[in-house]
Formats: sequence, structure tokens, C-alpha cells
Amino acid sequence: MARTVVGSILTILAVLSAGCAVYRPQPVEPPVPVPPSFAGGSAPGAPVERWWEAFGDRGLNRVMEEAFAGNPDLARAYERLEQSRALYRGAAAAGRPSIDLQGEWSREDTPSFFGNNTGNSYILSAAARYELDLWRKLKSRTKAALLEVEALREDVETLYISLSAEIADLYYLAAEQRAQLRLAEQTVESYADILSLVERRYRAGLVPALDVYQARQGLAGVKAQQAAIESSLRVTEHALSVALGRYPAGEAVEGGVAELPEIPAAFPAGLPSEVLSRRPDVRAALLRLKASDERVAAAIADRFPSFNLVASYGKSSLVFSTGDIVGNFWKVLVDLSQPLLDGGRRKAEVDRSRAVFHENLALYRKAVLSAFQEVEDALVRNRASEERIRRLKEQAEAAAATFRLSRERYLRGLSDYLEVLNAQTLLYETRSRLLAARRQLISDRITLARAVGGRWMEHEVEERLAGNDHKGGGS
Repeated sequence: MARTVVGSILTILAVLSAGCAVYRPQPVEPPVPVPPSFAGGSAPGAPVERWWEAFGDRGLNRVMEEAFAGNPDLARAYERLEQSRALYRGAAAAGRPSIDLQGEWSREDTPSFFGNNTGNSYILSAAARYELDLWRKLKSRTKAALLEVEALREDVETLYISLSAEIADLYYLAAEQRAQLRLAEQTVESYADILSLVERRYRAGLVPALDVYQARQGLAGVKAQQAAIESSLRVTEHALSVALGRYPAGEAVEGGVAELPEIPAAFPAGLPSEVLSRRPDVRAALLRLKASDERVAAAIADRFPSFNLVASYGKSSLVFSTGDIVGNFWKVLVDLSQPLLDGGRRKAEVDRSRAVFHENLALYRKAVLSAFQEVEDALVRNRASEERIRRLKEQAEAAAATFRLSRERYLRGLSDYLEVLNAQTLLYETRSRLLAARRQLISDRITLARAVGGRWMEHEVEERLAGNDHKGGGS
């Protein structure tokens, strides 16, 4: 009979629930028209995956893999993802039946007209409960939790892109600083040679003491810059060590980082329409927008009646001195709850959820616009840095020729030492700026690869999540 009653109730409620959705998800379109190509121009071809391999630097490849395995920010992001996955499983469980085993044993002594009744009693039963999701409240909450999991996974992929760019930037910043240090050492030797020459000419009475002081001043200035470069190099090495998950001491890369490489050709940016699918931060913003839409649906559904199906079945035994009562029992109950007065709390939650949706819509719009801006900016900076390097090479060649001529003129007594000092200072500064510009172009290449995004990190995420599931016994 119980089975018949339960079946009848479920049939009636299933009929009532057909077509009972109280909210339809909002369609989401790209917030701005997508142009056919980038205004800044781009090299032809599809965007590169694992872009750092284009530099052909094995040392960079090694530190990149080490960072993916040991970076603490990445480890924290994975734990946040695991938390979200657990919340999703909890939300999904709310839509499934729950069964509790209940037991009770007691011994009591009660007075009656026939004397005291003394005896033992026990009740053992299984109670099941199931909320009928007529208005898709539970389904919307579960869908929102799943979308949040997917958004957090996109956050992890975004972190991979940011981390790879950070590692490469630090790696080549250290390479530039090592090159700047070598340039400073060479310049110190050059200033020392000039100082020795000036001192000999001074002792011979050919030049005034002013020339000696100016030569010493130039040498001291370069040595001061050398000390500053050494300090900056150590700080960069420390930052790279921490990014790799190491203690910040010593060289982050065994044997030191490589030389500044030959700069690869500009990375292709692809088409603007591809950015929306290749940028995990944009995908995360869209997923959070959809999750907030599902929460609007859940908040609206929470204002409608809720139906809970409750059933219990068990056995009881009441043993008294006057006789025993032993037998099975069962109960089926449909629990109806309809909010009547709540002070406007549920309506306020609907309004809040709608506001969150529109906030996330604005965030999604900003994420798309920012993605396009980053690509356009990177393209402009790449072209500007390429042009700057060409001009600095020309300036360096001219500065070297100027220094040679000024030195010869000074040795012939045709000019004073200030002309030599100015030419030597300009040569050093130009070569230093050229090194910085070469590294800046590498950084611009990295920025472009970061702005374009990619899917290369999906394999990394899959492998690590599979490893976490194996360690934790699965999810």
C-alpha cells in the first residue's frame, strides 16, 4: 500500500512540475562588435602555443617547468579549485534523496492503576527525505556551483599564463642585468685606461690637473653604477627563486641565466574573434555571469512553495509488565511549505541577485574590452621597440666613432679632456640603453603572447587535477 501511495503522489507532482520553470536564463552576447582584424597589425598565422619555446633557451624551459610544479600561488589556486569542486558536490547532493538510520532504546518505570509498569523499548527505523524540485531551485543552485567550478578552473589557466610571463620576464631581466654588469666592467677598464693616460700626460706637464680630476670623476661614476647593477641583479634572482618556490638565495638558475637571445619574430596575434576563446580570464568572466544568472533563478524559485517527500519505515518493541507491543510501522508524508510573511527577505534576495548579475555583466564587458586593449597595446609596443632598437644601434655606432675621434684629438692636443669624457659617457649610456631596449623588446614579445592567451595550459591542469584526484581517492 505504501508503494501505491508514494507512486500516486509522485505521479501527481510530476504532472504539476511539467513546465514549471519560473525564470529563463538571459542570453549573453559579446558586449562589443568584434572587428575582423587588429588595428595594430599582426604577423600572419595562428597564435603560438607554449610561446617561450620560440626563444630556443633550454634554461628558460627548465625554470618554466619548475615554476609550474613549485610555485606557491599556483598551489593555492589549485586548492581553491578543490574547495569549489567540493561545494559543487554538496550542492548536487541537495537534489538527491537522503536516508537516515534512526534508533532509540530506553528502559522506564511508570505508575498505573495496576501498579508500576517496568520494561524496555526500542525503535529502529530508516527515514528518507527528498525535496521535489518543481521550480528548478536546486537545479539552478547546482548549475551555479558547477559554473563556479569551471570559472575557477579558468582562473587557474589564467594564472599559468601570468606565471609563464612573469618567469620569462624575470629570467631575461636577469640576463640583461648580467649583460649590463659586463658592460659596466668593460667601461670601468676603459675609464681606468684613460685615467692612466691622463695622469701620465699630467706628470709630463702636457695637461692641467683638471683633466685628472675629471677622469677620476668619470671612473667613480661608472663604479657606482656597477654596484647598483649588482644589487638589482641579486634582487631579480631572489624574485625568480621565490616564483620557482625556492628560498631566495644564490642563483635561481644553475650557472646563471643565458645571454640575451636573438629576438624571435613577432608572435602572431591571430584574429580578434579568437581572443574571446583563447583568453581564460574572459571565459571565467562569462562563466561567472552565467552562474549569477542561475542564482537569480534560484532566488526567484525560493519564493514559491516547496514540497518535501518524507517516508519512514521501521520496527518498534515496547515491553511492559502488562504485555508487549511489537511490530513494524511506516509513514509517508508530503510536506508543503509556502512562504507568506518574511518581511521582504526573499524579494530582497531576488533584487540582490539581479544586481549581482548586472555587475558581472559589466565585469564581462570590461574583460572583453581589456583583452582587446592588451593585444592592441602589445602590437604597438612591439613595433615601437623594434624601431627604437634600430635607432639605438645607429646611435651606438656613431657614439663609438665619436669616442675614437675625440680620444685621438685629445692625444694630439687639439681638444680638452671634457670632450673625451662626454663622448665616453655617451658611448656607455647608449650601449646600456641598447641592452635595455633589447630586453624590452623581449618583454614586449612576452606581453603579446600573454595578451593573446592560449590553450597550452589545459594539459597541465588536467594532469595535476588527475594527480590530486588520485591522491584524494577521487571526487
